[in-house]
Amino acid sequence: MNFERMLSEKAVTADEVAALVQSGWTVDYGFALSQPELFDAALAARKDELANVRVRSALSVKPRQVVELDRDQRHFHVENWHFSGYDRRKYDDGLISYIPFNFGEGPRLYRQHLDTDVLVIKTAPMDRHGFFNFGASNSYLQAACDTARRVVVETSTTMPRCCGIENALHISQVDFVIEGDNAPLTELPSAPISEIDHRVAEFILPEIEDGACLQIGIGGMPNAVCSALATAPIKDLGIHTEMFVDGMVDLVEAGKVTGWRKSTFRGKIVFTFALGTRRTYDFIDSNEMCLSLPVDETNLTENIARNRRVVSINNAMQIDLLGQVASESAGFKHCTGTGGQLQFVRGAFMSEGGKSFICLSSRYSKDGEPRSRIVSGLAPGTVVTTPRTDVMYVVTEYGIVNLKGKSVPERVAALISIAHPDDREFLERQAREYGLLPRRFH
Repeated sequence: MNFERMLSEKAVTADEVAALVQSGWTVDYGFALSQPELFDAALAARKDELANVRVRSALSVKPRQVVELDRDQRHFHVENWHFSGYDRRKYDDGLISYIPFNFGEGPRLYRQHLDTDVLVIKTAPMDRHGFFNFGASNSYLQAACDTARRVVVETSTTMPRCCGIENALHISQVDFVIEGDNAPLTELPSAPISEIDHRVAEFILPEIEDGACLQIGIGGMPNAVCSALATAPIKDLGIHTEMFVDGMVDLVEAGKVTGWRKSTFRGKIVFTFALGTRRTYDFIDSNEMCLSLPVDETNLTENIARNRRVVSINNAMQIDLLGQVASESAGFKHCTGTGGQLQFVRGAFMSEGGKSFICLSSRYSKDGEPRSRIVSGLAPGTVVTTPRTDVMYVVTEYGIVNLKGKSVPERVAALISIAHPDDREFLERQAREYGLLPRRFH
């Protein structure tokens, strides 16, 4: 096959692809760094010619022009699988809708439940074998390509080429190719590590053994755990995660990660997408140690549990005294998404010797006033991301408790013990008022 000739035959401009879109179509933008830039602008420019076009996306890393240029939502209806900070602001403005789902179910959802008229995703340029690499965003892209009526790639020379499975698309499977603008990929610097983050990490660190297989979420607290592990007397760590972040590069460069004790993909760092600084993108580029896998391979509970000593570390916004974890909304205000938290919490517990940790500061500030993140009950509308039956370790800067096997009164007492000292009396009074804490618990 002459791949270069096929490429020239399929090469088009973003405007030409946008001109194909009709009212009532569903357009898919892929995930995070795979979202197209030139096509997005070209489609937005056609807004006055279109009506009721559904645009599906996730974790937007740049402003989306179909949102910015259609403030009254007369032309585009933008739906999102997981909110970034930008998506959250646009949701607050009433411009984006959220689609609830467990991240690991993405490929099956596309193959069995979704229709897409045109999928446009950013990829690395075609290689000499005719493949366009998905780069830093694998997730559910292959399933989306398999089911879309039209598949378009917008290439970028700044997209890393990742080793992996179901992480590339052949020129024969592509309808059109847009040469992208090759702009630098959006970078997400690591969140600064606070003193509270350090204290939380200190409680988690003794629970992590040699040979543990890590899943670490995003934020200051997970970063603090990576930082602590990098200088700890620990060895032979493995990584099986959904999101690859800068802190993991630190662990590898500190000699802590070998992956030799993993049961699946031994010796490999497994992830489904990466989001960080250029350092992370350079690290995963053509790195044989790193495997980019579809999200059902990384996130389905049974796949997580195949490894021994899985350690799952994730953030939460709130937890109530029953142990219900809220990580995606505050009341009816949606903030992020379910992502893979629940699947990793369950997968870690199913894993031989596995542990899951839900991390949160004891307090946050609202309107200049301190509020407890440990509450007697979640506010109406607040989404429960991880049910109380699944929660294992909960950690604040005041301690660590294991809720597995604990009765309601025992878990209430345990959670109050790691709340901010100034909030404990009030929480205990409420717990007794609601009948959650019998008289014998002091």
